[in-house]
Amino acid sequence: MTETPLVRCAIADGIATVTLQHPDKPNPITMPLQRELLDTLRRLHGDTSVRALVLTAAGRAFCVGADLEEMQQAAAANPSLGAWTADFMAELTNPIVLALRALPVPVVCAVNGPAAGAGAGLALAADVLLMAQSSYLYLPFIPRLGIVPDMGSTWFLPRRLGRQRAMGLTLLGDRLPAQQAVDWGVAWACVADASLADEALGLARRLAKLPAGAALEARAAYEAAEGNDLAQQLDYERSRQRELIDRPAFREGVQAFLQKRDPVFPPRD
Repeated sequence: MTETPLVRCAIADGIATVTLQHPDKPNPITMPLQRELLDTLRRLHGDTSVRALVLTAAGRAFCVGADLEEMQQAAAANPSLGAWTADFMAELTNPIVLALRALPVPVVCAVNGPAAGAGAGLALAADVLLMAQSSYLYLPFIPRLGIVPDMGSTWFLPRRLGRQRAMGLTLLGDRLPAQQAVDWGVAWACVADASLADEALGLARRLAKLPAGAALEARAAYEAAEGNDLAQQLDYERSRQRELIDRPAFREGVQAFLQKRDPVFPPRD
């Protein structure tokens, strides 16, 4: 186990658990936290012992988004707070989302409490979103601050909710409770608060058994479908099958099916 002041990373049995843990705040996405999180994700990208990742947080919140106190301090030292914000988004915020989506392993986000502002975008970047019963997503950007949602929220939400519901949440600023998030197709499941960690670990163990690269293939396929017509997507599927069927994972899957056993896929290279 390695520990840093704001992000903890533990790896056991092929599963990496990354925990946000601000000591005295509800895990705002401060610049120091972002630096540690980005460094952690980059390290995990190259760790071939990792087969699944759980992203979660300690304390009463998952992540409440920007630290407005930090931004006020930056405003006093910079002629343009907007330019300062855009610079650190280019350096840290946006690369975090891209690093999560580039991980070659499945990502489970276990939301233990409020995921607000950029924290909602961080949660939505995961492959499987698991929410504690008391948790919720909240987008205060426009109604409270007059700015647009960020950290990928404007990309993820309409794809999961449709534009009407994404616009409603964005403009009205209503909280989206965990069970409603499941009902609307934003989250995979809503579980009791006390069982969140165990449920997330259970999902990660199942995902860790997938073929290497499965998460990247699934992400790419569904993202391609957003811009393709049916004929183009059928051609995309054909091209991927042409390559994937010749890989060891498919051969193992066929043998396991014929032998009536669970497949055991080769590890990451």
